[in-house]
Amino acid sequence: MNNNIGYMFEAGFFGTRAPIFMDLVTLIVSLLPFLVAVAISFARNKHYKTHSYIQIIIFAFSVIVLAYFEYGVRVGGGFSAFMKESGVSYDYALVVLIFHIIISVITVVLWATAIFRAKKLLQLGVHRKMGLVVFGGVVLTSVTGIWVYFLMFVY
Repeated sequence: MNNNIGYMFEAGFFGTRAPIFMDLVTLIVSLLPFLVAVAISFARNKHYKTHSYIQIIIFAFSVIVLAYFEYGVRVGGGFSAFMKESGVSYDYALVVLIFHIIISVITVVLWATAIFRAKKLLQLGVHRKMGLVVFGGVVLTSVTGIWVYFLMFVY
């Protein structure tokens, strides 16, 4: 394995079987709903410019974290490799993972749309509703991501 990325597969800081990159990504994903809630609070308090900047920063950071995660999973051998030491049924974990991926992809697409088409969506009167749907998707992505982590590295 390349020495430049070897750190990614050292023992994580949560004390599970997970490598450090999984612990780091799981920590970020668990904090994501709270960060988005802070961004939403700016909009509720009519600080729209701050709201938009924070949303863009959180979204961009999330995409970078997602790329880092995907890279680590691919280099680490994929889902099957990480499931080898799990005591959970592979099929059950795969169903949960697929559910997580579907929610995540829908959320990222809606979030990107809400950000990059915000002016048009505001004119149509649907930006706020879409934002609430995105927030729900972020929460579900976070919960299902933590669920997948537990299935792979805790049980």
